[in-house]
Amino acid sequence: MRKISALLLIFGLFVAGYAQTAKYSNAFLSLGVGARGLAFSNSMVAISDDVTSAYWNPAGLGRMQQKLQLSAMHAEYFAGISKYDYAGAAYKIDSSFTVALSYIRFGVDNIMNTTELIDNYGNIDYDRISYFSAADNAFLLSFAYNFKQVKGLFVGGSAKIIRRRIGDFAGAWGFGLDFGIQYERKGWQVGAMLQDGTGTFNAWSYTLTDRVKEVFLQTGNEIPENSLEVTVPQLIMGGAKYVELGKGFNATFALNTDFTFDGRRDNILSTKYFTFNPHFGLEFAYKKIVALRAGIGNFQKETDFDNKTKVTCQINLGVGINIKDIVAIDYAFTDIGDVSIALYSHIFSLRIGINSFSKLKKKNK
Repeated sequence: MRKISALLLIFGLFVAGYAQTAKYSNAFLSLGVGARGLAFSNSMVAISDDVTSAYWNPAGLGRMQQKLQLSAMHAEYFAGISKYDYAGAAYKIDSSFTVALSYIRFGVDNIMNTTELIDNYGNIDYDRISYFSAADNAFLLSFAYNFKQVKGLFVGGSAKIIRRRIGDFAGAWGFGLDFGIQYERKGWQVGAMLQDGTGTFNAWSYTLTDRVKEVFLQTGNEIPENSLEVTVPQLIMGGAKYVELGKGFNATFALNTDFTFDGRRDNILSTKYFTFNPHFGLEFAYKKIVALRAGIGNFQKETDFDNKTKVTCQINLGVGINIKDIVAIDYAFTDIGDVSIALYSHIFSLRIGINSFSKLKKKNK
């Protein structure tokens, strides 16, 4: 039992200590927020226009139609072992400037630390078991600006502060910037976001007791040293079309493409320089009261036991209800992990809007 616990602890520490050479640094920030965006298979860079735009594309905050918006989401993974939480608030200062504050957490709590289970005399003492959490936290401070000189043009940015912890054993502080732009004209919408545009840097430090160091040495592992982890930039581009169908019905079609530059991945198109990953989404709505959504994405090349390569994808579904443009409840039937391994998840999110800018909305059209 002692060896198993020690190996699990070592694995967690080494993931943190050596992830700077991997492709998936700060991967928890790629999951998405808000059930609407998840139902769209994350195809939101061109159409986001509410408080969740701070995550999808900060430029979309400029299209928010309330003075103040609040949003929250909670999801659980692996039978509740992992918790994923999001909360955000956005405030429209005037017709030109909008600001937002967002918080994202992905963590596993109440992990047993049994490295002290056996004392120096070889006796097992369960009172020596302690508990710790492994959690990734992100704080986003975002803004958007409406270029009145160019009708329908919005720009924005987000400053991210990252705090990652593995109990008292390891921790990291990080900082990065996102930049976004959106343009809307006659029902057509385009958008782009440079995620981690300056590179996001996580500085890891370790606080290991003599006992933990001893376990590392006894199991043949190196003691981790302070290190720097870098998340390289990712370019997300997309377009969408809003169509009035008559009698109050409307539809939105969206396409996004993600370009990563950290080496080959198992996506549809991958080279040693960049990887291309498309995803699609559509929504049918009635007078912005109720909406049905679907999305397809997460295309992956997988190799089976016969060494045959096949392409898999993930299909998401969702529904949204908007109550008097004040309370919006969104639901997504989706797997925000790996569709080929994990089961589908039921995701709910809530958004509250206060003081509708109806006059401003008509003026900007």
